[in-house]
Amino acid sequence: MPEVMSVVNTLDERQPYIAQKQVKKGTVVPLACDNNSLAGAMSQRACVYSGARVVLNPVTDAVHLVHGPIGCASYTWDIRGAMSSGAQTYRTSFTTDMKELDVVFGGEKKLSRAIDEIVEKYQPPVIFVYSTCIVGIIGDDMKAVCKVATTKHGIPVIPVQSEGFKGNKSDGYKAACNALKQIIGTREPEIKSEYRINLLGDFNVAGDVWLIKPLFERMGIQVMVSMTGDATARTIAQVHGAQLNLVQCSGSMTYLAKWMEKEYGIPFIKISFFGMEDLSIALRQTAEFFGSEEMSRVAEDIIREETARIKPEITRIRERLCGKKAAIYMGGAAKALTLIKGFRELGIEVVIIGTQTGKRADYEQISYSVKDGTVIVDDANPLELADLLVKQEADLMVAGVKERFIAYKLGVAFCDFNHDRSVEFEGYDGFVNFAREIDASINSPVWKALKQQSNEQINENTQDIVESINILNTEMEVRV
Repeated sequence: MPEVMSVVNTLDERQPYIAQKQVKKGTVVPLACDNNSLAGAMSQRACVYSGARVVLNPVTDAVHLVHGPIGCASYTWDIRGAMSSGAQTYRTSFTTDMKELDVVFGGEKKLSRAIDEIVEKYQPPVIFVYSTCIVGIIGDDMKAVCKVATTKHGIPVIPVQSEGFKGNKSDGYKAACNALKQIIGTREPEIKSEYRINLLGDFNVAGDVWLIKPLFERMGIQVMVSMTGDATARTIAQVHGAQLNLVQCSGSMTYLAKWMEKEYGIPFIKISFFGMEDLSIALRQTAEFFGSEEMSRVAEDIIREETARIKPEITRIRERLCGKKAAIYMGGAAKALTLIKGFRELGIEVVIIGTQTGKRADYEQISYSVKDGTVIVDDANPLELADLLVKQEADLMVAGVKERFIAYKLGVAFCDFNHDRSVEFEGYDGFVNFAREIDASINSPVWKALKQQSNEQINENTQDIVESINILNTEMEVRV
């Protein structure tokens, strides 16, 4: 296994987010992981509440009630581009809108009244109630309020313990999974096939799941639920009827997958549906798990036919992208790892890779997947990312919407791989969409025009400096 070089953080040695040493197999990757969120700190790491909300928000028929100031509700409202094939309740934001007097006298009564009003107007099958920093500080007994409301209205009113200051985004994922546990197993599963799976950690961004489910259905497999993309309270309640969990976003759903394995005996496999290589692995591993020769044959047919169908377009785009350099900055390590493979299929070299919630083991795995000289970074702030983009001479940055303007200001192409995209990236057609978007972004004529304009500005500034020096020299000669 080749050694991987990373570079030293020269901006703040107190928070060594990367290290200057040769990382060998079996050694500890010297990255500062799992740091808690700090209010006002120069960090991209999201809070506990944010982590819980991004996992639960795609549950389409649920009411998501934020117990806290209205700012917290607006911060995470509709933050995922999760699509729904039915209910649209999740697209409406609900909050108790706590004010100064609520902080002084408590907000429990206000929360109880809000729940009563929501049930009367919307009759939702489930209500998720999120605690925020203010609730954690003043000590509202949200669990007690939700318990009374559950008995009163006959529906699950589930507290999500997500006070923003008490950890980091990963803790928010865990809070969301604990909330989902209270729904799972509450209905008898509807069995339609001998083979059944759940897709965990797929949020149906831009309709990704709708490109994946038909592949498994062609293999004779029933997809019980995609959790939480396009999921409902009814489908989540039946997930215990599956025989296998396929975990796509390992950072958000591995905790729940381990609980389901212990509680219901359902094993799980970590997979990815992005890129031709990882998608083929996912289909083959699933068929291998069920031990069906017919299923394996169909899986190979799908892989062969779909790869042959999209390969000409991928080859054409690869010729335009080969040799380009990319920077990856994701929320979780699973996305980062699968992007490395995807870029390899497109002939693009990864020169920067980082995450917000990666573990040391994740970074060790990443270090074995990239070339010497690649920068591996954890929880970088905007200034650090900008500095690295310049030093590593990246042509493209793939990240979330917060990093978009860092790239644009530096004249670097950008692709949103996270929440705000409107085009599917999963599956075979999704990978073609991704390749086309990367091609259009990197090879846009705007970057050439921008660099030409920058060079002209530099030349003009240089000429002004030279003229100023000449004038100064002339004045000095006259004085002499």
